[in-house]
Amino acid sequence: MEYLESLRNIGIKPSKEVYWNLSMAQLVSQTLKRNQGIITSSGALACDTGEFTGRSPKDKYIVLDDKTKDSIWWGEVNHPFSPEDFDSLYDSIINHLSDRDIYVRDVYACAKPEYRLNIRVITETAWSNLFVNNLFLRPNEKELETFDHEWLILNAPEFKAVPELHKTRQHNFTIINFTKKIILIGGSGYTGEIKKGIFTVLNYILPFEKKVLSMHCSANVGMNSDTSVFFGLSGTGKTTLSADPSRKLIGDDEHGWDDESVFNFEGGCYAKCVNLSEEKEPQIFSAIRTGTLLENVRFFEGTDIVDYDNVSVTENTRAAYPINFIDNTMHSSIGKAPNNIFFLTCDAFGVLPPISKLSPGQAMYHFISGYTAKVAGTEAGVTEPQTTFSACFGKPFLPLHPTHYAELLGKKLKENNVTVWLINTGWSGGPYGTGKRINLQYTRAMISAVLENKLENVDFITDTVFGLQMPIECEGVPSEILNPKNTWDSQSAYDEKAQHLAEQFAQNFESFEAFTSQEILSGGPSTQIK
Repeated sequence: MEYLESLRNIGIKPSKEVYWNLSMAQLVSQTLKRNQGIITSSGALACDTGEFTGRSPKDKYIVLDDKTKDSIWWGEVNHPFSPEDFDSLYDSIINHLSDRDIYVRDVYACAKPEYRLNIRVITETAWSNLFVNNLFLRPNEKELETFDHEWLILNAPEFKAVPELHKTRQHNFTIINFTKKIILIGGSGYTGEIKKGIFTVLNYILPFEKKVLSMHCSANVGMNSDTSVFFGLSGTGKTTLSADPSRKLIGDDEHGWDDESVFNFEGGCYAKCVNLSEEKEPQIFSAIRTGTLLENVRFFEGTDIVDYDNVSVTENTRAAYPINFIDNTMHSSIGKAPNNIFFLTCDAFGVLPPISKLSPGQAMYHFISGYTAKVAGTEAGVTEPQTTFSACFGKPFLPLHPTHYAELLGKKLKENNVTVWLINTGWSGGPYGTGKRINLQYTRAMISAVLENKLENVDFITDTVFGLQMPIECEGVPSEILNPKNTWDSQSAYDEKAQHLAEQFAQNFESFEAFTSQEILSGGPSTQIK
C-alpha cells in the first residue's frame, strides 16, 4: 500500500499491474513473456527500440522558468519549453501510465556519497527497466527500504505527443524540468534518452551549484593509484582505450571531478557494438552475457548468434550491462584527481600528430572545440572526411555555456598540475582514402609510454600549424610517424590540408570568441585564411 501511495502522490492511479524493483531475471522473464525480446547465444537479452535507434536532439527541451531563464545556454542545443505546457503534458503521461502495467525502479547517480542523486524511474517495458538497473547505481536492500527519490523520470515510449496540443516539434520528446526535478520521455523507445537525461541534469547541478566539473569521458586507475581520464566523441576509441587489463576501470562514459577525486556517475556501461569482436575488445565482448541488454542487433541467419557486423537496423547497436560485468573494475568507482588527461580524436584528414602535449590554454581550446571527423560511408551523402565539433566532447548534453566547463577544467589542470595529451586515433600518411589508420597497437604504446613516464626525458618539437608539442621518439612506435608531415608523400599537400583543418577550427570557434579569455584564444591553431 505504501508503494501505491507513493505513485498516487505523483498522480499515477494504477489500474493495472505495478512491478517494483524486479530482479534482472524477473525483468528478462517479463520481456520474453510479452514477446518483446529474445535470448542470444551468450545469454544476453536482445530487444529492438522501435522507430528511434538513437537520441533525437531536436526534440529535447528544458523548461524555461525563473530557475533556468538566465543560467541555461539557450539556442541550438537547449530548446525552451513553457511550465504550463510541461504541466499539461505531464498530466497526459500520468493518465497514460495509469492505464498500463508499469515498472518502477529506484536507482541513483554519482558514486561519491556527497553528490548522490536519488532517482525513481517509471517505465512501460521491462527491458527499459533492465536498462535502468544496469546503467545506474543500484541501492542495496536496506537503502531501498527508506529510499526517497529526488528526481523522477517518466518513460512512456508508447505515448505519442500531439504537437498542436502538447507544443512539441513532433510526437517524441525529452523534457527536463529543473524546478520540479522531473524528466518526461515519450514517443521513443531508445533508452539512451534516459541515461543522457540524467547526464544533462548533472551537467547543470554539479558545475553550476557545486563547482564540480562534470565530464563526458572514461576513466581508469593504475597500480600506483594514478588516475587517467579519456575524452572523445563516438568512434575515437574512448571505451576501447580505457578498457586496459592492467588498469582498473572507474567508468566508461560520465564522471565528476571535485577538489580531490574523479568519480563515476553511473553503475554500468552502454557500449557500442558495431563490428565488435572478442579479439579487438575482449572485455566488452565477455560482458555481453546473462543480464546484459542488447539493442537493435541482428543475427546470423537461422541462429541465435549475434552478427555484430550487421548494421541493417542501425550502426548504433548497443550493449547495456552493469560495470561489474567488466573484469578489473574499481569497486568504489572513485579515483584520485587525474595525473593525465587524453583528448581522443579521429582525424580523417591525417594532419594531427598521433600524440602531442597541450598547454593549459591549448587544452581549454581543444576542449571547447571537441573535434573529430566523420569518414566517407558512415552517413548518407558523406563522400569525403567531414569535420565534427562537439563542445566539451558532449555538446548535446550541456545545459551551461561551454566556456563554463572549459574554465573549470583549466582551473583544475593548474591546481593539480595535470598533463593533457591529444591522441589522434585516425589517419596518417594522407587523408582517409589515401593514408592509413594509425595502428591501435601504436596508440596503446603511446598511452602506455605516458602512463609509465617514459616521455619525461624525451625531446619535443613544435607543430607549426597547431602549435602542438610532439615527441621525437616513443617506445614501441616507429619514430617516422610521430610527426605527421613526414608521413606524407607531398609536403605541400600536407600543408594545404593542415591549413584547411586549422581554418575549420577557427570558423567553429568564432561563436565562442566573445566569451573566452586570451589564454584560451592563444591555444588555437595558426591560420592563413585567404
